[in-house]
Amino acid sequence: MSRRTALVTGASSGIGAAVATALTGRGYRVLGTSRDPARIEAPVPGVEYLALDLADEASVEACAAAAGTVDILINNAGESQSGPFEELPMDAVVRLFRINVFGAVRLTQLLLPGMRERGYGRVVMVGSMLASFPLAYRSSYVASKAAIKGFANAARREVAPYGVGITTVEPGSISTGISERRTQYLAAGSPHTDPYHRMLSALNANEADGVSAARVAATVLRAIEAPRPRPLYAVGSNAPVVFALRRLAPRSAVERMVARRHGLR
Repeated sequence: MSRRTALVTGASSGIGAAVATALTGRGYRVLGTSRDPARIEAPVPGVEYLALDLADEASVEACAAAAGTVDILINNAGESQSGPFEELPMDAVVRLFRINVFGAVRLTQLLLPGMRERGYGRVVMVGSMLASFPLAYRSSYVASKAAIKGFANAARREVAPYGVGITTVEPGSISTGISERRTQYLAAGSPHTDPYHRMLSALNANEADGVSAARVAATVLRAIEAPRPRPLYAVGSNAPVVFALRRLAPRSAVERMVARRHGLR
């Protein structure tokens, strides 16, 4: 493996740490990001850490400058958010999009010209299967993951002639402890209280039984090293079967299936 440089956002834990570990094992030079690298409890051996706050455009630009030449970008860092659509505070929705969408888009914009000029590059957007299978009370998160997939799908043809591949990896239920870090918004006395808590209980149980971060990392590695990366890779939550069902069954039937899996009617 040639000594290409990969930048993995959110590499201090979960999927990002697993991807960074897989890449170092394959001989890549790996740059990982964290809001505060000095506070990482278990840094991945061999990874060089950079500070990055995706909600701050100046921080994004400083990170890109500090990274220098980057051949592979894994846009993994993000926030998980849930709550009834009508009760989501707009400042929380705006922050979510700054982190999950605008920060990733800006970082990609800054690194793409170098990839194009060198005739090689890989950009992986780590999304979510919820972008393909929307779930009630996750509207803001679903929308943010659908947005980055939209950027990837449209932009990939722009850069493909220059040897650059842009793809999306959609994990399903992953056991990374993300349920403990999810931001939640539910108004006191909300009419959505009971179904919201049913959804959340099922979601947390699914994530606790989900596939490992290492399995997601293996899928990311496949996307990176494919001669022609596919537009979409999905992993976890029985992805081959449910995506086949999505192609064959009416959309309404698939939506009911997703709702029932999460305790909703």
